[in-house]
Amino acid sequence: MNLYTLISASVVVVLAIFFSLPLLNPTYWLSLNLKSWLWIPIPSSSLSSSPVIADLVVRNGVIYTSDESLPFADSMAIHNGRILRLGNFSFVQELAADGTEELDLGGKVVVPGFIDSHVHLIYAGLQMARVELHGINKKDEFVRKIKEAVRNAKEGSWILGGGWNNDLWGGELPLASWIDDITPYNPVWLNRMDGHMGLANSVALKLSGISNLTKDPEGGTIVRTVDGEPTGLLIDSAMKLLLPYIPEDTVNERREALVGATNHALMRGVTTVVDFGRYYPGVSAELPWEDFSDVYQWADASKKMMIRVCLFFPMETWLRLHPYADEPHNYGLQVTESEILYNITMASEKSGLQVAIHAIGDRANDLILDIYESVVSTNGMRDRRFRIEHAQHLAPGAAARFGRQGIVASVQPLHLLGDADTATKKLGTDRAQKESYLFRSLLASNAPLAFGSDWPVVDINPLGGIKTAMKRLPPGWDDAWIPSECLTLNDSLKAHTISAARACFLDNDLGSLSPGKLADFVILSTDSWDDFAAEGSASVEATYVSGVRAYP
Repeated sequence: MNLYTLISASVVVVLAIFFSLPLLNPTYWLSLNLKSWLWIPIPSSSLSSSPVIADLVVRNGVIYTSDESLPFADSMAIHNGRILRLGNFSFVQELAADGTEELDLGGKVVVPGFIDSHVHLIYAGLQMARVELHGINKKDEFVRKIKEAVRNAKEGSWILGGGWNNDLWGGELPLASWIDDITPYNPVWLNRMDGHMGLANSVALKLSGISNLTKDPEGGTIVRTVDGEPTGLLIDSAMKLLLPYIPEDTVNERREALVGATNHALMRGVTTVVDFGRYYPGVSAELPWEDFSDVYQWADASKKMMIRVCLFFPMETWLRLHPYADEPHNYGLQVTESEILYNITMASEKSGLQVAIHAIGDRANDLILDIYESVVSTNGMRDRRFRIEHAQHLAPGAAARFGRQGIVASVQPLHLLGDADTATKKLGTDRAQKESYLFRSLLASNAPLAFGSDWPVVDINPLGGIKTAMKRLPPGWDDAWIPSECLTLNDSLKAHTISAARACFLDNDLGSLSPGKLADFVILSTDSWDDFAAEGSASVEATYVSGVRAYP
C-alpha cells in the first residue's frame, strides 16, 4: 500500500483483517481442513521395494537451496515433481537410468521458485487489460492515456483502469475536469495505485448520484472544491457510492485474468502467491469467495492452475465456515477500532485460523502488536504465525517486538522506491530515517520476514524487490535510504523463498530446494554468484513448477 493516503500525523492505518486457507496448487488438490492441509496424493515411491529412478536430473549449475543444511549444490534429481537428491553430479547421477531426462544448466544460478507473500492476483490480471497508469509522471500523459482508451471504447461503456500516483507528477491530485472534455459519453473510474482512492469523471458521478448534496459515508471521503462540489476523487468507503454502478466483471473475464496474471507471474519466476483477493475498502467482502468458487475451483478442475495459491479471506466472512462461533457480530468492518480487532482475532483462535492484519503506520503496528500479545497471553502459546501486512513504518522498539512475539512482517521492498521522498515530507526527516522499511532491524530481532509485491500496486517482480532490499536506492538518489537497513542477497532470497513459505505454513513442501520438497525452481541469467551477491542484478531465463518447465 502506498504512503500517500495511509499516513496521518500519528500514522495510524489498519486496513483489513484476514484469515487464510492454503488451497490450490498446479498438480494437487489440497484438503480444506481448517487447522491443517495436506498435499494429495503423497508420492508413493518411498513405499515401493524397487529403487527410485529420477525423472529429471539437473546438473552443472550453481543451485542456491535456501536450506542451511546444504546452501549450494551443482546438481539435483527430481521424481514425481519432488526433489530426490542434491549434491555433486556423481552423487545425483546414481538415481538416473534409461528415460531420465537431463538438463544442463551451463553454469547458471538456480534459486527456489519465488513466493510472493502479498498479491491481489485476479485484480492484477483484470488491470492488465485496462488503462495502465503506473509510472505516469506528467498530467499530460495521464490525460493522453485516457483519451487513447476512449478512442478504442464504445460510447457509453465504462473506462476502467488505475495505478496512478500523483506524487510522481509533483503531488497535485487529479480532477474530473482533467478528463471531462474527452469523456463526454463514457463514465470513467481510475483507481490510485494503493486502491484507497479513485478518480471518477462527471459522467460517472452523475450516473451514481454523487453531488454536492451527498454526505460523506462513514469511513470515506468525497473530495470537494471550496464550493462543496465533488472533484471526482473518492476515498475508501466513499467508493461504495460509485462501485455498484460499474458492471460486474464476468466469470470469463475473471478466469482470463487469472490465466494472464499466472503467465506474468511465471515470467517473473514466481511459482507461489499469497492472494488477498479483490477485497479492499469500498468493495464487497464476498468477492474473494466468488473468485474461489467461480475461478480457482474452475482452474483446478480444468488443469489451468500453473502456480500455487494460498488464499486469504476477509475475516468478516469466516462464519460460513464456523457456525459454532460465539461472536457473530464482530465482522471487522470498522477495523480501526481496537475492540473489534481484538474480538475477531480472539474468535479466530477458536477456529485455528491464521490471521493477517494490514497495518502501515507506527501507531497501527503498535496497536496490532498489542492485540496479538494480548491474545497469546489469554489463550497460551501455540504456532499461530500471526502476520502484519506492510509494516512499513515502525516506532522505536517495534521491530524488537516483532521478533519477541514471532510476528511475521510481510513487507514489500519495491514500495520504498516510491515512498522515500513522500515519507520525508509527511513524517519529517528524523522519523522517516528511523521508522521506514526496517528490514535489517526486523531480521536482527529474529522477526520472520516475508517479501511480496502487493501487485498490482507495483509489478510482481521478486528480483527487483531483492535488489531494492539490498541497495535501497530510490529513483534519482545517489545514496541508499537508511543504508543500515540494507540486506544481503542471502537474506533477501530467503525472504522470498523459505521465510515466505513459513509465513503461510507451506514450508514443509515449499520454500527451499530440499529432498522431499516440491521441485519449483528458477534458472537465472547470471553464471556468477559473486556478481549476483554484489549487485543483485539478474533476470529470469526459465521457471519450473514440480520439475516441469512452465516458462518460457
